[in-house]
Amino acid sequence: MNNPNPVVTIFGQVTPPPGMDVGGSDPVAGVAKIIGFGINLFIVIAGIFMLVYLLWGAFDWITSSGEKEKITKAQNKLTNALVGMIIIFAVLVIFNVLAGQMLGIVKTNPDGSWSIGIPTLK
Repeated sequence: MNNPNPVVTIFGQVTPPPGMDVGGSDPVAGVAKIIGFGINLFIVIAGIFMLVYLLWGAFDWITSSGEKEKITKAQNKLTNALVGMIIIFAVLVIFNVLAGQMLGIVKTNPDGSWSIGIPTLK
């Protein structure tokens, strides 16, 4: 094959691996999927950190041996974990209401994931 493009001749054609074609030929859809994946990843990581901090506070309370100072620190950890959970939940609800229902940017897919439609000029 005689390809007139020397870059393709030297390096070959670059294509994404099978199943990893994020946006197809539309780069805006690809960016939107990456942003949606990032939001879902944030939710999972925040939930894991909240759970670990909650269990850490419970473990500190159990091992406090009745000392007031250790019990107070454990209660503060539990309180902070629960407040963090409430804040994450509130941020997600506000984001969903503003971006999803008012602006129509975020759409929920049938599999439960989010897709974000980035506004573009036509």
